[in-house]
Amino acid sequence: MQDPVVGQDATDSSVGGVPTSGQDAPAGTPQGDGATDDAATPAPGALDGLAGEARAAQAAADASAADATSGATATSGGSAEGADPELERVRGELAERTADLQRVSAEFTNFRRRTERERESTVASAKASVAGELLTVLDDVERAASHGDLTGPFKVVADRLTETLQRAGLTPFGAEGDTFDPSVHEAVAHDTSPDVSGPTVTTVMRRGYRFGDRVLRAAMVAVTDSDGTAPATDTTSEPADAGTS
Repeated sequence: MQDPVVGQDATDSSVGGVPTSGQDAPAGTPQGDGATDDAATPAPGALDGLAGEARAAQAAADASAADATSGATATSGGSAEGADPELERVRGELAERTADLQRVSAEFTNFRRRTERERESTVASAKASVAGELLTVLDDVERAASHGDLTGPFKVVADRLTETLQRAGLTPFGAEGDTFDPSVHEAVAHDTSPDVSGPTVTTVMRRGYRFGDRVLRAAMVAVTDSDGTAPATDTTSEPADAGTS
């Protein structure tokens, strides 16, 4: 039987330096399951609270940084909009293209109107040309009517021809009693008479025709002029008697 070690507390019943159940172990002392007992380690509830506060602080910092960044971007964008030379160049090109488009549109409108007028003039010229070729036929119809030969089916055809040409724009002119107009009358005979006061058409030998505003053929007429012996018209009235009330 050995004697107890001198200086060793007889009450120390630890085995292998590991305290037995019911004894407090110093901080950092290995436990039976391999873990260490750290007296400075906080409880799990305290750790969760600290982590939550840290996350909240980080989220608030991120939000503040985002607001500051967006404000700075808006400010810099607004200043760049007014001073960006590239934007001014694009605006200038847009104004030039708009002006070019307006000019081209006006030119096209004028071209379309000019083309329409030319087309109408061409159509009118073609109609006038056809009507001019038929004037001799109309002369034959008039001579036949004057001799009483325009009767029956021939008269029906002649009337339809005349009506068709007049609807197309052909208009006859030249009648006895018209004032002589050298621009539309061709005088082939001239006479004088006290019955007229100026050059007057007294006989129509061949009728003239217009197509629209164009004179296709002048009227062939005989003109009678005044011989200067026509009595002057007295337009003065006798004064009333002074005693007439």
